[in-house]
Amino acid sequence: MKPKDDEKLRAIAEATFALVEQTGLSGLTMAAIAREAGVATGTLYVYFKSKEELMVALYEQAKTTTTASLMQGDDPKAPFRSRFQRMWMNWLDYRLAHYAQVVFLEQYYNSPWFSEESRNLSARLIKDWVDLVESAKAQQILKDVPTVLLINSFAGSVRETANLLRSGALSRTDKNLAMAFGLCWDGIKA
Repeated sequence: MKPKDDEKLRAIAEATFALVEQTGLSGLTMAAIAREAGVATGTLYVYFKSKEELMVALYEQAKTTTTASLMQGDDPKAPFRSRFQRMWMNWLDYRLAHYAQVVFLEQYYNSPWFSEESRNLSARLIKDWVDLVESAKAQQILKDVPTVLLINSFAGSVRETANLLRSGALSRTDKNLAMAFGLCWDGIKA
């Protein structure tokens, strides 16, 4: 069997992310993905046996790269607030640079394809992040509330700040980013 072409795989992923951003996950078809990727529908089925297989593979790929970007440049010796601010900026920058991919992740998370296997993958990938949040809670740096609330407050702040920047409602200045992170920090700190 001929090995899969990395360029075609990249085109399929980008096409899927773009279509999900434009029309949503529910109306997505393999034919539309193939058309957008510039490959024959039959070729797409050579790479992925079904839409479900494609969705699962793309979720794994996107979740892995997104999660890796969050902890990039983390200095365990730095103060917690500085660490959280770096992660907040990492996540914001990644979201802005890979918006369609992040939209895909959010829609996949709320779809029937989000299985126990997907949940376990996500938990493994964010383990370092969860451990950091738990450590900050134990040291009374972050609020003593369920970790899922802290993580979702943090993520929501990033999402909404990115939306404001993308829409032009907020200009990207150091002052505005510092204020946006400050609001997030004030909401989660003990």
